[in-house]
Amino acid sequence: MEAITLLMTAATVALAGIGGLYYSFACSVMPGLRATDDATFVSAMSRINTAIQNPVFALSFVGAFLALAGSAAFSWANGLASALPMSVALACYTATLVITFGVNIPLNNALDLAAASGDAAAARKSFERRWTRWNIHRTWLALAALVALSVAWAALGQP
Repeated sequence: MEAITLLMTAATVALAGIGGLYYSFACSVMPGLRATDDATFVSAMSRINTAIQNPVFALSFVGAFLALAGSAAFSWANGLASALPMSVALACYTATLVITFGVNIPLNNALDLAAASGDAAAARKSFERRWTRWNIHRTWLALAALVALSVAWAALGQP
């Protein structure tokens, strides 16, 4: 198997997993938690935020970036038709990382600190709407990255 095929396959699998995670939060987790009381919401989100810090998630979260960057670099270096769409995919995924590190993780950390104060209503109010809105942005960007990755596959004449 060619290097570009390996890199793009890894990028596809990792990106689909991460995009699917964002999508599942947008479509089911956050709507489901919306119906809970404040204490349950804060407790559940805190537990989710702890549970997600695991090697499998880290591998796909970081792996998607590395595989996309490697695919884009390889494509440009070898004059492949996949270069531009791979760069678009990389840019879109990088934007999800900026949102994650700039908005979602700080909100997660603030939720944990606020929860310790015992005021679940205030903790939830400062977290839920903003976190959900930015997660939807991450979801759309991950989807855009997958579309660009599909275009890159097509540019190489592969499914």
